[in-house]
Amino acid sequence: MIWAIGIYLAFLVVVSVRKGRDVKTQEDFMVAGRGVTATFLVGTLVCTWIGSGSLFGGAGRAFRNGFSALWMSAGAWIGLAIVYWLAPRVRKIAQFTVPDILETRYNAASRVFGTIAIIIAYLTIAGYQFIGGGRLLNILTGIDPVYGQIIIALLVVTYTIVAGMASIVALDLFNGILITLGVIVAAPFALKAAGGWETLTTTLPETHFTLFGAFGAASAIGLFLPTFLLLLGESSIYQKFMSAKDGATARRAVIFMIVGVIVVETVLDSVAIFGAGVYWNDPAFQAEGGGISQAASETVILTLGATGLPWIVGALLLIGGAAIIFSTANTFLMVPSTNLARDIYQRFINPEASEQRVITFQRIMIIVLAGVALLITTQFRSILAMALYAYTMVGAAVTPALLAAFLWKRATPAGGMVSVATGILSTIGFALWVNAGHTMDWGFIQITADTAYDYIIYPAFIMSVLALVVVSLLGKPPDPAKWRPFAPDAD
Repeated sequence: MIWAIGIYLAFLVVVSVRKGRDVKTQEDFMVAGRGVTATFLVGTLVCTWIGSGSLFGGAGRAFRNGFSALWMSAGAWIGLAIVYWLAPRVRKIAQFTVPDILETRYNAASRVFGTIAIIIAYLTIAGYQFIGGGRLLNILTGIDPVYGQIIIALLVVTYTIVAGMASIVALDLFNGILITLGVIVAAPFALKAAGGWETLTTTLPETHFTLFGAFGAASAIGLFLPTFLLLLGESSIYQKFMSAKDGATARRAVIFMIVGVIVVETVLDSVAIFGAGVYWNDPAFQAEGGGISQAASETVILTLGATGLPWIVGALLLIGGAAIIFSTANTFLMVPSTNLARDIYQRFINPEASEQRVITFQRIMIIVLAGVALLITTQFRSILAMALYAYTMVGAAVTPALLAAFLWKRATPAGGMVSVATGILSTIGFALWVNAGHTMDWGFIQITADTAYDYIIYPAFIMSVLALVVVSLLGKPPDPAKWRPFAPDAD
């Protein structure tokens, strides 16, 4: 099946080279010239969200814990409903990045802190796309996953630096179709391989089919909140809104994105659960100390595609998996490189830089950031842990201040700035605490090495919101010029 993946990857590079010829300005490279239609915007929005966090982290959680894993996806579904309302207002402000919005509403320091949060989060997300790609190549060819990660990183960098957002948007509709077809076609065959529904419910624990699963409501909500809050502060989503030709286009795209994300993620987790029925007692999926291996369970979709399904169905599923990895990886290199080029280099270092110089700087940053993302992959136990950490970094550091920009006129520049900084420090602090080996058992909350990141959102988000509210209320009300562009009557 490696030949099918090879053809797909070659196609990506060819299209990006062709689109690269049309890139003339900074706007072309960063936001695809602000001329993206609703159809293509839907494709790129769905592909942005459905990444290795879903393909590996979410699917692995579904393998181990069943349908309660959908709480992680449900956060995005609810978040998208709120984004539907915000979309045209974000598009109306017509900036390139979320830190642009933070500076407009608060101050330059908020821009810098927002940029730092987004870069940390997005490099973590890009990093686990590389891990996923390495696992894909390992399953298909036997190559060491570490070398596979490097190969995938090189391909993604090549694809991204040539045409930027223009190539991403152009191909994501195609990628979205591949992803949707891959998982929908695979689902009935995976259920058949598991012996049918009756056999599946006998093979797997009863908690696989309950609302909150084996870990209870606190863990389920801990999965829900990071994706919910990430979606509300998702810089790549807003950057793509800014690529739309108008606000109505952005809003229509969100409606269809909601449908697409619900369908794809529900079917994807279902396929993983069917895969659990196939491999539950397979020694390759067992941990040394007993139970299910977290790392092995995260490969269930690819393992099914390579060995557990008819070859045509498996090939389609693997190509869909490759589309998930590449369509997400390029976006999550594109956004932080845009932040560095726009929010740091152009804003503070070289304000008079020509558009071509800014584009060149951004292309160099894409290469550098890919290298940093590879280093980040060595710091986490699993893709799910990386996903929840990254989601919380944005959801706790950026989302409270971003939502307050639109919803709370009393939010002050100091309040927004301190909120973003507090979210960053709280998220990093919890991660350091977890990586030091700490656990906790309060009865209703049990923090272990495997479930610690289920709870990271609680301290980080609470601290960020408290900082925003307290600092804002202690200071003088902001100048109306700060909040007026974000008010509903400005639409």
